[in-house]
Amino acid sequence: MKKAIITGVLVSLLLLVGCNAEPKEVVLEDSENEAGVSSESNLLTELQDEIIVSITDQTEFDKDSIETVMVSGGTDELTVSVSFLKDVKVDDARIQQIVEESIKKVSEIENVTINEENTTIKIEKN
Repeated sequence: MKKAIITGVLVSLLLLVGCNAEPKEVVLEDSENEAGVSSESNLLTELQDEIIVSITDQTEFDKDSIETVMVSGGTDELTVSVSFLKDVKVDDARIQQIVEESIKKVSEIENVTINEENTTIKIEKN
């Protein structure tokens, strides 16, 4: 008799828990968002790599002269920050031109439009 009562209680609990569980959202929506984030992340990585390669190819700087290149944002608003070591003499206008050309090149390769009006380029010495 005790086994029947315990079994009945367990079955009832399982049914109650199963009926009260909220339905899960469709995963397709999440994967679309991840795909968008992933493609934007790839775009920023491509841009960062292109900036480094372009600066080293078009100037006398090597990779060690460039302290950091940070790219953030997306196609609507983009911020690029290029930092050089303190002892490196930098022509800010030339570096800005190289960064702008890199943005244009990557946007053409990736077939995206990057809003130039909302693009900020910072050149720093650390």
